[in-house]
Amino acid sequence: MIWREEITAERLNSFPPNIGTFLGIEFTGWTENSLTARMPVDERTRQPFGILHGGASVVLAETLGSVASLLIIDTEKHRAVGLEVNANHLRSVKSGYVTGVCTPLHIGGKTHVWDIKISNEAGRVVCVSRLTVAVIPA
Repeated sequence: MIWREEITAERLNSFPPNIGTFLGIEFTGWTENSLTARMPVDERTRQPFGILHGGASVVLAETLGSVASLLIIDTEKHRAVGLEVNANHLRSVKSGYVTGVCTPLHIGGKTHVWDIKISNEAGRVVCVSRLTVAVIPA
């Protein structure tokens, strides 16, 4: 298990209000090396043409990776901050929910690199993202 301490749904969904809260992101699960969250495709997350906004997908990806890093580091000594994020948008989504699954590609002392795959309700990947997080002194 990569997590520093036990994970609970209450803990994952109790962070102070932030952009993820505004977009309706909620954590839905975890394994010994992954985190899962979902986000609605609605008026908050659609672009003017009625499909999921790519920026909303990036917010989901960065939320997952940032929280994953927080669950690994000693937050008394370190902070986890986004360093680089990229995303490839593979297909559109008009409604329902998208679900992101975040897994580690690299967990180092100064950087973490996360792979995030976002899928529609049919399980088809709609976005692939990679997030690099810098681990800095508190």
